[in-house]
Amino acid sequence: MSKKGYHHGNLRRALLDTTLRLLEEKGPQGFTMSEAAKAAGVSPAAPYRHFSGKDAMIAEAAREGFEIFADLLEYAYQQGKPSAIAAFEATGQAYLAFARKHPGHYIAMFESGLRMQDSPELARAAIRAREIMERAAERLLDQVPAPQRPPASMVQKHVWAMSHGIVELFARGAPGANAPFSPEDLLESGIGIYLRGLGVLPVDSGQVN
Repeated sequence: MSKKGYHHGNLRRALLDTTLRLLEEKGPQGFTMSEAAKAAGVSPAAPYRHFSGKDAMIAEAAREGFEIFADLLEYAYQQGKPSAIAAFEATGQAYLAFARKHPGHYIAMFESGLRMQDSPELARAAIRAREIMERAAERLLDQVPAPQRPPASMVQKHVWAMSHGIVELFARGAPGANAPFSPEDLLESGIGIYLRGLGVLPVDSGQVN
């Protein structure tokens, strides 16, 4: 890749794109700052014009990923209306779609071991994504009598954990990727079981939405 392509501020974007590719190919621990520079076609010193080190590049990739993720969640939530159940399920399905479409961002966000508290911008982007899922959970839980209603933040975390587990075990080329059920079907059935346990769906209901 020629250095001539990095005029007028393009170097930062090129380094981020290279970081995302290396994350997907080698994982967070599989490359160095100098390797990222070489892959981007620039000198070893060039990345330091924009980033203090590799962790800073990965943190920026994660921040960007959470912004994309939040936009996708917001779109899914809005498309799921007017049904609270459909909107809730849509946010879970958006998690799977994001992991497939943006694997480099996903790895930076969830598999790099970054500390959210070390970057206020990263923390804000992550909170935005979480709050959209909590909003969907709150709307769903309006159907549950107040004495039996769990906190929306707990429900959000349960579905987040379920979605994350399905991505790790049954998507992205994981060992369970050859399961006879698609990740989408696994998530839909899992959410259905969960919602029936909460009393949001009748026990004999076979569909989430």
